[in-house]
Amino acid sequence: MTLQSIMRSICIYTLSLNAYAEIPRFIKQVQLPDNRSIIQVAEGENEPRSIGSYAIRLYGGANPDFPLDDFITGQIYPRDGAIERVINTDLNGDGAGEVVVIMRSAGSGGYLSADVFSWQNKTLKRIQSISDLGPKDDPVAELKQLARKK
Repeated sequence: MTLQSIMRSICIYTLSLNAYAEIPRFIKQVQLPDNRSIIQVAEGENEPRSIGSYAIRLYGGANPDFPLDDFITGQIYPRDGAIERVINTDLNGDGAGEVVVIMRSAGSGGYLSADVFSWQNKTLKRIQSISDLGPKDDPVAELKQLARKK
């Protein structure tokens, strides 16, 4: 490789990072029913919105002035699409809520997928995933229907 081609590659890489930096990534915090604990979901830093990863983190929220100072656990998952929303709901009617991360694929299809997490006993666990839902489907309704079948 010549010095000129190396410099060209560095410039292209830097420009691509700057392009992604201008597109805001998804970050959302969800207050859990105990009114202390917080779950934060964030798309990977410097990744395209259309594909990459996301992190889900559980915080204890011991200090209301600094709720993210009390990290408990977290995990990273792949995503095929942009995170569209994060909700806290009781999918199976057992009184314990679940957090649902809903993603929409890029491109003309706009298909939906969702990952479901429980946070019992200071652990965070992915308990269900669905994918290939139509762009107008309701992922929460689909997940509730699956929970009733179990």
